[in-house]
Amino acid sequence: MVNLQSRIFNILTKPKEEWPVIANESTDVVTLYKEYVAPLSAIPAICGFLGMTTIGVTVPSMGNIRAPIGSAFTELVVGYILALLATYLAALVVNKLAPTFQSGGGIVPALKMVAFSSTAVWVTGIVRVVPALGALVLLAALYGIYLFYLGLPSVMKTPADKVIPYMIVSAVVIVVISVVLTSVAGVFTGVARMF
Repeated sequence: MVNLQSRIFNILTKPKEEWPVIANESTDVVTLYKEYVAPLSAIPAICGFLGMTTIGVTVPSMGNIRAPIGSAFTELVVGYILALLATYLAALVVNKLAPTFQSGGGIVPALKMVAFSSTAVWVTGIVRVVPALGALVLLAALYGIYLFYLGLPSVMKTPADKVIPYMIVSAVVIVVISVVLTSVAGVFTGVARMF
């Protein structure tokens, strides 16, 4: 795999050229996690921790509120673990959907799709240092969907007429996974705050 900085730059600035390169790379799940998913998915978790403990959020008539370090750390750890899990679950879904859309399968190509199309969201996670800017992640998510769309023909060998339906169904299922895991994270962090 190419170095991390080059891959991030290339997938974000010239994805049409980068997806065929990604499709032809030989890798495995462990390598993808170790060299790409784990470091990048840590960005939003760490920046969220820093933002909530140092800057906080302004609440009308209550002033500026910062999270206690203990509960913010719990949210960091739980959020990070769930981000790693969500990436794999999303890859499983993309892989299971592949035959429905006459696409190639395999967990590694599916994980490539999820990991590299998530780059924009993970990198934009830097804005979580300033919690008020968190809405920018939504724009990054939309770009991530576009990246997914661009990658399907190269990585999953999806026929042109199946790309948009595959992208839409995958996006909906991935959003559902994210909502469920966010709810789970809320339960864990809520319990942690009680202690």
